[in-house]
Amino acid sequence: MKHLLSIEQLSAEEITGLLSSAAVLKKERGHHSKQPLTGQTWALIFTKSSTRTRVSFEVGIRELGGFPMFLSKNDIQLGRGEPIKDTARVLGRMVHGTIIRTFAQQDVVDFSEYSGIPTINALTDDEHPCQILADLLTIQEKLGGWEGKKIAFIGDGFSNMTISWMWAAKRLGFELVVAAPDSCQPPADFLAKLDAPNVSITADPIAAAKGAHVINTDVWLSMGQEDQKDKETEFAGFQVNAELLAGAASGHIVLHCLPAYRGKEISEETLELHAGTIFQQAENRLHAQKAILVELAG
Repeated sequence: MKHLLSIEQLSAEEITGLLSSAAVLKKERGHHSKQPLTGQTWALIFTKSSTRTRVSFEVGIRELGGFPMFLSKNDIQLGRGEPIKDTARVLGRMVHGTIIRTFAQQDVVDFSEYSGIPTINALTDDEHPCQILADLLTIQEKLGGWEGKKIAFIGDGFSNMTISWMWAAKRLGFELVVAAPDSCQPPADFLAKLDAPNVSITADPIAAAKGAHVINTDVWLSMGQEDQKDKETEFAGFQVNAELLAGAASGHIVLHCLPAYRGKEISEETLELHAGTIFQQAENRLHAQKAILVELAG
């Protein structure tokens, strides 16, 4: 594996291998036997704001012996219109790897091609692979794995989170039900490309949550959509709350990648009831991303 650009590009073996490594790194935190990033500098190029992603990558790089260099769009010439391929060819001669959090997936793809150094997608409009790996690690810890489990995603059916979840289901074979308003469901051409009979789409959130072992949600308005307030009205009835969870499987867990807007996609009561799992999920960003860094450091 030379880059981590998407869940779509990973095989089942690569996903499970990263999760196994993450579990070991989590157990060994504070006393790692090796520091594979010693002597390396990794650039973090963020054109989108971040809490969990930035902190977990900076801490992870340092714990593996490396040095993180944070670069916002205002710090470098990308913010003044320099082509991504030119920035990539410069940084590729100076740093050892790059982590990019931006809007266009193609920017991450182009950077990986022109830089010649390991490149990690830390979130684009198309995918959020680091988050899905952390979520899968959490499911593994809380439920023993995803085999034979039903996972429901309630919310925007064609966001970076749901796209990554659908590819994860395709690769790993678990049942995934995405519940979204009709206008926010995956288009037919994407579903044809996905070609995953274990992934189903519905406009009924109660039906999606029925018998589910994992109920996952995210903000209704993704980063960059904050001005589309009228879109929120379409999600009436899609809040993850006690009523929706009443039909879920016994021992179910609730996931939220954060930040959460309590009273919108999830109720205050539900978030606090499942806070232990949700913040374990947040912590697992650190361990999953360290596994990615170790793999790409070679």
